[in-house]
Amino acid sequence: MEESKKPQERIIKEYVRYLKLERNMSANTLEAYQRDVEKLLVFLAREQKHLLDVELSDLQTFAAGLHDIGIGPRSQCRILSGVRSLFHFLQLDGYRDDDPTELLESPVLGEHLPEVLSTAEVDQLEASIDLSKWEGHRNRAIIEVLFSCGLRVTELVTLQLSNLYLKEGFVRIMGKGSKERLVPISKQAIQELDYWFDDRRQMNIKPGEEDYVFLNRRGAHLTRVMILIMIKRQAETAGITKTISPHTLRHSFATALLEGGADLRAIQAMLGHESIGTTEIYTHIDTTTLRKEILEHHPRNMMKEGSKSL
Repeated sequence: MEESKKPQERIIKEYVRYLKLERNMSANTLEAYQRDVEKLLVFLAREQKHLLDVELSDLQTFAAGLHDIGIGPRSQCRILSGVRSLFHFLQLDGYRDDDPTELLESPVLGEHLPEVLSTAEVDQLEASIDLSKWEGHRNRAIIEVLFSCGLRVTELVTLQLSNLYLKEGFVRIMGKGSKERLVPISKQAIQELDYWFDDRRQMNIKPGEEDYVFLNRRGAHLTRVMILIMIKRQAETAGITKTISPHTLRHSFATALLEGGADLRAIQAMLGHESIGTTEIYTHIDTTTLRKEILEHHPRNMMKEGSKSL
């Protein structure tokens, strides 16, 4: 094929353009995919192979190498997902007639149940905040918005005043792939925001930062790392021994909704998941409990138990 004459660098540039324009990926996701592809390109350079000549056996060697250098199963799966995306593009754009990743196996992941906080533990976390400090009301509002709306930390730090519809009880979120969604916000979260806005009005805000909801003491918007550090420190202060992060509050949001009887599709919409399968992973803790209840109380299982004692 004539396309095979193109230099590898040019093909990768076209692939990145495809991810940006057609897959509409966020900057963070795009960066992760590029890092994954770079790992493959380093391997291929060592093997003196061009992208368009890669076979399944090459990819299997590459995957085995990830394990050998100590990359964990979950990270291996993510890297191989990026590799699959690349070869899907190569076939889609006519660079290749086949996709060598079709039979490429990913490592089997052990069941991972994310930590969640109960509503009482979230209250405990918020109650431990010192409201005499300038950031006290801000931090309470951050925790309450994360728990009440199930936001990703990136969505929280980029949340803007112009996307708050507090009278209507909604916030507009720009999620992954620049997809918008409306998420209900609780009365308690609105109350915490109002307390924070009283403090926020007294601040000197940097030009260009005026629309961000959450600011640091210098009047600039917060970063993801700042939120992570704040929540970990607050958990220690509150005496919570679970390993938690901002994402824990998102897990807790989904689990609380499921336990309260919310429909899984509604939870999917509020979390901004493309696939219902992803939502099921977030709510796996509750489905584990449900499975135990079914095994113990479903008549078919009870019949089997009874037959053993005959």
